[in-house]
Amino acid sequence: MSADVRQVADGTYLVHGGNTNWVVLTDGDAVTLVDTGYPGDRRALLDSLAAVGSSPEAVAAVLITHAHNDHLGSAEYLRAAHGTPVLLHEAEVPHARRDFLQQVSVGTVLRNAWRPGVLPWTVHVLRTGGTEQHPVTAPAAFPVDGALDLPGRPVPVHTPGHTDGHCVYHLPDAGVVISGDALVSGHAISRVEGPQLLPDLFHHDRTRAVASLDVIAGLEGDLLLPGHGPVHRGPVKDAAARARERAF
Repeated sequence: MSADVRQVADGTYLVHGGNTNWVVLTDGDAVTLVDTGYPGDRRALLDSLAAVGSSPEAVAAVLITHAHNDHLGSAEYLRAAHGTPVLLHEAEVPHARRDFLQQVSVGTVLRNAWRPGVLPWTVHVLRTGGTEQHPVTAPAAFPVDGALDLPGRPVPVHTPGHTDGHCVYHLPDAGVVISGDALVSGHAISRVEGPQLLPDLFHHDRTRAVASLDVIAGLEGDLLLPGHGPVHRGPVKDAAARARERAF
């Protein structure tokens, strides 16, 4: 699979991988990488870095929204091969180490196999290594509060629910919110398009996931870069409100 790299703002690229997105933030040839796709997306991930004029060696840090297999896929590879720091919210650090797993179970997927799109999605997950475990040996919590001293100057914002330590990343100057799986614009098994929560089976704590939409609504911006689905343009607060409406 080739990388679908789309520049959405100055120094900001949304990459559509195998049903999962990641984001590249550039500063010269140095980059911040937000999420890494499935394990099977590695070639596409490396191609996306080349497409923006960078390389794995130039990745200043990997920021993870949450430690599900479709976002964590190549984080340990980059850490082990290139010494790249892998940073997450402190509550997500043990999840990245696989001290525990807050991810939809095989049994839950099978019980939902009758739903439209679930079987094709499951086949894709298996083909891209989505059931493999690639724990990060030495993940780290963010070193400071507020903006990180990395390309893009991203600000982590804790948005628990999908997992306990899920974070979105706010780029205040650019008006961008990288929302991971706390707020998406589509999914392979969703029957609707536009701002929404993921289907319920994917959330560790749906009540907290809904509450986190209010946190996202408080972030200034008009460009939403989700973990699944296309870029969404328009006030982020309106996108969060629409997702909340659809959640009930």
